[in-house]
Amino acid sequence: MNTFSQLLHTLLGIGTEPRALTFLQVSIRGVIVFIATLIMMRLGSKRSLAEKTAFDAVLIVIIGSMLARAINGSEAFFPTLGAGFVLVFLHRLFGVAAYYSHAFGILVKGRPVVLVQDGSLRRKNMFWEHISKHDLEEDMRLDANTEDLSKIQVARLERSGDISFIKANNVRQQAR
Repeated sequence: MNTFSQLLHTLLGIGTEPRALTFLQVSIRGVIVFIATLIMMRLGSKRSLAEKTAFDAVLIVIIGSMLARAINGSEAFFPTLGAGFVLVFLHRLFGVAAYYSHAFGILVKGRPVVLVQDGSLRRKNMFWEHISKHDLEEDMRLDANTEDLSKIQVARLERSGDISFIKANNVRQQAR
């Protein structure tokens, strides 16, 4: 066991100053971190990779930053890998808690905000969410295939940051 431990320390450069790590040591660290990260992502939620909410994006940013330090040697290798697994577990735990508690879900994932109601802009909501009329019009053209605000029954800024559009039904439009 002592020989294996010494071999591992040598191959990974454990205890070596980051500047003294060799190409081979950094490469082996990179391969191990790559495989460990794949395992982390498989253990975690598929949604986290889609970065649907700030809750998901935060995990990806922190994991990436933290694991980069394990590769370049600026942080301890195995404790950093372990902390990555802990964060993935915590993200999953928060996701389960959000499933069972709508209030907790709002806390960690946010809530959708109405930007348009029955063809009328909700300017106060747009102001607080930093969505200009031009931003909304661009998304209307791209996603709702219209430039006519009166054709939009509801537009919401979703928790993911996307704007969703529900068009007014044709019967109501013809009655106008």
